[in-house]
Amino acid sequence: MNEAKYIWMDGNFVPWNEAKVHILTHTLHYGNGAFEGTRAYQTEDGLAIFRLQDHTKRLLNSAKILKINVPFTQEDLEEAQIELLRKNDFKGNVYIRPLIYLGYGKMGLYHIGAPVHAAIAAWEWGAYLGEEGLEKGIRVKISSIIRNSVKSTFGKAKAVANYLNSQMAKYEALDAGYEEALMLDDEGFVAEGSGECFFIVRDGVLITPPNDNSLESITQATVLELAMERDIPIQRRRITRDEVYIADEAFFTGTAAEITPVREVDGRIIGEGKRGDITKELQDAYFDVVYGRDKTYKHYLTHI
Repeated sequence: MNEAKYIWMDGNFVPWNEAKVHILTHTLHYGNGAFEGTRAYQTEDGLAIFRLQDHTKRLLNSAKILKINVPFTQEDLEEAQIELLRKNDFKGNVYIRPLIYLGYGKMGLYHIGAPVHAAIAAWEWGAYLGEEGLEKGIRVKISSIIRNSVKSTFGKAKAVANYLNSQMAKYEALDAGYEEALMLDDEGFVAEGSGECFFIVRDGVLITPPNDNSLESITQATVLELAMERDIPIQRRRITRDEVYIADEAFFTGTAAEITPVREVDGRIIGEGKRGDITKELQDAYFDVVYGRDKTYKHYLTHI
């Protein structure tokens, strides 16, 4: 990966290769931690973080759900991200990874009393699913591994432990020759990708599942906002796997994935097997927002 100069840890800027934790760090053993994924883009007015406040609020909400008392305020964490980007003096687009974790000092499943730490790393990173994927679309496999059930875990928390089955779904898809996984919920309806929300288009209608079995996605909310502005009809409802097969268009959304078209699912060609018209319209609109070209959404950008 692309290393940077510094990582922020508990209020201090630590050289990248010196940012370390103890082997008995509680989160490493038991998986209780929260993280975020945020992007910053090189706009005409310099580097700008997209929806910094929303991502930082979700991080703290995740920690609250997981019963972790964070020793930093939202303002502290926002300022830390801004200063980290300034100190690293990035020249390209940046991915930001804040992490709340339980550190060394206590073992056992009862986590109350374990020291709480915060860290933020950032590095230059391009398209998560490939630049070619943004234009031509990717091949997707519906995973045999279901999304974490709301009966057994906290799906509204962007929790460290929640991503084990995402890892396994991603591995399964790539091992089978695909580029991404699409996970169903425990009732067989589409939930989300391994790290993205999912949309289809049928007869000009944009359809995406409710967040009953997926993370409340900030990118998904942005796409819906852009669609409403363009008078694209929207439905929030369940989607079956066979409806995906006969969709006119499909795409993933997420901070890392941005808006990535899907051209094939389980060997079925989606639409014309390329990025569809509505997908391209929303993709262009999204990049206009994050790059600061659409001044209507300038409030979503925090300039460094």
